[in-house]
Amino acid sequence: MSYGSTPVLVNVGLTVPAGAGVCVTGENGIGKSTLLRCVSSLQRADSGTIRVFGGEPGDSPDFWRAVATTVEPPTWYPGLTLREHAELVCRAHGQTADDAGIDEALERFGLAGHADAIPPSLSSGQKQRLTLALVLLRPSSLLILDEPEQRLDPDGRAKVAAMLAEYQAGGGSLLLASHDDKFAVASGAEIVSMEQLTGPDPTAPDPSVPDPTVPDPTAPDPTARDDQP
Repeated sequence: MSYGSTPVLVNVGLTVPAGAGVCVTGENGIGKSTLLRCVSSLQRADSGTIRVFGGEPGDSPDFWRAVATTVEPPTWYPGLTLREHAELVCRAHGQTADDAGIDEALERFGLAGHADAIPPSLSSGQKQRLTLALVLLRPSSLLILDEPEQRLDPDGRAKVAAMLAEYQAGGGSLLLASHDDKFAVASGAEIVSMEQLTGPDPTAPDPSVPDPTVPDPTAPDPTARDDQP
């Protein structure tokens, strides 16, 4: 995967087992979000193969029924309350409000007192909690989360990590990117750095082969003269 002439993802190999989690770490700009976008079908890789539940990402409605993600910013409808957003998500996935446990979900994320508020009135941290509440509310088999710990206080991070561990214990798979190793460990995910996932660039020059355009400092200088008798 490249942006222009700059390679971002090269020879990446990654497997997320059923009922387990993988947390991808690394510096900003190294390709974590790009990797998640490719697995989520929100971006196409230049080459290689990605398989999610045996098929191409995004190739059928079954993919979107099985995969829940926060890689893309959520769409908030200004005329709908938090509860109505939750009800909309539930109906889209064949659930009733009672079956899905909307009240319990809002309570767990500390949003019960804002059930009748509209998303634009929330703080950034509350919006993040709402995003996570909705993605965990709907049924799924794979969660793909991009830095879910962002804008959460330590207590909030601990609670979300526990929920993600619970999700995996129930048979769900988790793929996330994070800068917080403590959060990742608490979530039960295996921590893997982008450097570990990425192989050598096959188009890069072999350092063991001399570059003919670079002078060899050990070679004799053809312009030098030997004035010794």
